[in-house]
Amino acid sequence: MSPSSHSLNSLTDRTGLLFGADYNPEQWPADTWPEDIRLMQEAGINLVTVGVFSWALLEPREGARNFGWLDRLLDLLHEGGIRVCLATPTASPPAWLGREYPETLPMDAAGSTLWYGSRNQFNPSSAKYRQAAAAITESLARRYAGHPALAMWHVGNELGQVSYDDETARAFRAWLTRRYTTLDGLNRAWGTSFWSQNYGSWEEILPPRKAPYLINPSQALDFQRFTSDQLLSLFCAERDIIRRYDTASPVTTNLMGFFRGADYFAFANETDVVANDWYTDPADPESHRFGSLTHDLCRGLSGGTPWLLIESATSGVNWREHNVPKQPGELRVDALSAVARGADGVCFFQFRQSRFGAERFHSAVVPLAGEHTRVFGEAAALGKDLQALRQLAGTPCTAKIAVLFDWDSWWAAESPDTPTNRLQVLEQLQAYYAPLHRNGLAVEVVHPSADLGRFELVLAPSLFLLSQEHADGLGAYVQGGGHLVVGPFSAVADSNGHLASGRFPAILADLLGVDGEEWIPLGSPVGIRFGEAPAGQARTWAEDLALNSSTADVVAHFAEGRLEGRPVVVHHQTGAGHSWYVGADLPPEALEQVVADALESAGIRYPLAAPLPDHVEAASRGGHLFLLNHSGEPQDVRLEWASVDLLTGAAHGDQLTLPPFGALVLKESASNELSNLKNPRNRGTA
Repeated sequence: MSPSSHSLNSLTDRTGLLFGADYNPEQWPADTWPEDIRLMQEAGINLVTVGVFSWALLEPREGARNFGWLDRLLDLLHEGGIRVCLATPTASPPAWLGREYPETLPMDAAGSTLWYGSRNQFNPSSAKYRQAAAAITESLARRYAGHPALAMWHVGNELGQVSYDDETARAFRAWLTRRYTTLDGLNRAWGTSFWSQNYGSWEEILPPRKAPYLINPSQALDFQRFTSDQLLSLFCAERDIIRRYDTASPVTTNLMGFFRGADYFAFANETDVVANDWYTDPADPESHRFGSLTHDLCRGLSGGTPWLLIESATSGVNWREHNVPKQPGELRVDALSAVARGADGVCFFQFRQSRFGAERFHSAVVPLAGEHTRVFGEAAALGKDLQALRQLAGTPCTAKIAVLFDWDSWWAAESPDTPTNRLQVLEQLQAYYAPLHRNGLAVEVVHPSADLGRFELVLAPSLFLLSQEHADGLGAYVQGGGHLVVGPFSAVADSNGHLASGRFPAILADLLGVDGEEWIPLGSPVGIRFGEAPAGQARTWAEDLALNSSTADVVAHFAEGRLEGRPVVVHHQTGAGHSWYVGADLPPEALEQVVADALESAGIRYPLAAPLPDHVEAASRGGHLFLLNHSGEPQDVRLEWASVDLLTGAAHGDQLTLPPFGALVLKESASNELSNLKNPRNRGTA
């Protein structure tokens, strides 16, 4: 997070939990605005994002300014008690900018210009684009800093643009010069002796444009780092302009969770508030679990402090191939899942459904059918729920378990030259997260450089790229008494993407008590055993491993084929801690057993008497347990204590039935901590 004192607390201290939407009043006649504000009040909305796509209206021609409509709008919102998250409109430049200055338009890897007529048609490295974006940002900041409606600032929208043009090539060379200083340093880092790629001058270096065959993986990795840095510099440039006029209001931008195009740990260090977009897929019964993982990432990005769900959908979206709407009640449980995992606010895209444009079929708080609709009624009911939960604003979600994630490693791991494209990083993350989620265990997703000492168990499902510094940190954590589980194909490459010599996982081999000689993408499934007990099959990936320490032991082995009898899961005790290495894509039941062993060794108690039913989520925040049913069927849950629902005031015993898409927020007390000691699932823990 930014070192400034700005945070969501400055807003939620007054309002409790935030509730809002993107508001695009420029799409509607001005005489509808008072009615919009009435509906906002009825729904309990206290924050709207304004101006995200209004550049062409604010600056209809170069240098002109049209602020009258925005003046009136902000005054009306203030009079109605609605606070404003004011956006810089720089995500969607006006047509005149692209026509007059075609160098502001992005170019794809094949050399084709991406034209105006959509959105995001800007080149992040274009000096002219940056000049125009800075000018409109400064005009907004100068005019509206201190406006009584203003709550916070929203820079751009979903920063993720990439360009391969000549101006980008020059900026890329400058970035590389700062990183490597000399051409010799760059040539070594990129391994350019391979395929006769050595560079004799900086001018020869280009972005990884379309080529006859595979691109140099080190060059591609650096270009992704460069692109992320360029996007971040756009945010910082606009933030710094705003700061000259407004030193009080938080400044943020909307992230997109596990978005591949930018390193959000770097972004989180510069934003005042971590704000994220999350759109559940109602057609995917596992979507809610990936949503929980994404929310836990947001909490990790924010250093464990509250964050903001700044975009979500009330029902269906418009951009999937088949846009299934949410079922009755699904809006509510999706929103409460974010709150349960640290969000201090829930916002939707958008307030009123568009009649025209590319998102005319996207759901909204107010559908085209108006206020007397299921969706508006559910949104208004959620507003009441959030007011009932206002005491949770600012409260933490404490996690004893960390999942490690690194954008650099993700980029490097999925290079097209690796042994398989089936060992996907996000799939690995979800596989290791699932047994924790099914048991209601709190998790925080953090970077390998994070302070791991506050966690009792650390899972590293995929760390293909691992620096010596981060490896040393993992070693110190385990030596000091920590518990570490490392997934397959980890510690393979250094920060340049170069493979380590010798047996893998080279810089973790001593820590993990195991090393290997060959990675084996599988042509057919291979059976696994825990001792003599069958434990399913590895289907995609295996590694030829051997123990290298007298204090290492085989937890599971391959049961057939060329690897029969060879280790697949190895436990190692080193110093005061323990580690596990998993050398295959384990089936869910086997992976759950490995995680259970690590939980027991770490002394982490199960908070619930039994694993949760499929599609039920449990999460604790601020002394309250959220139980959320993400399915259309009733689900039974057994607790070890009776409690009262904060949403309704109703008392509940220890045997609960959650209705379809139902939610309970139950008060926790010291008695349930005592009951955990009696929980038979916790007999092996302290």
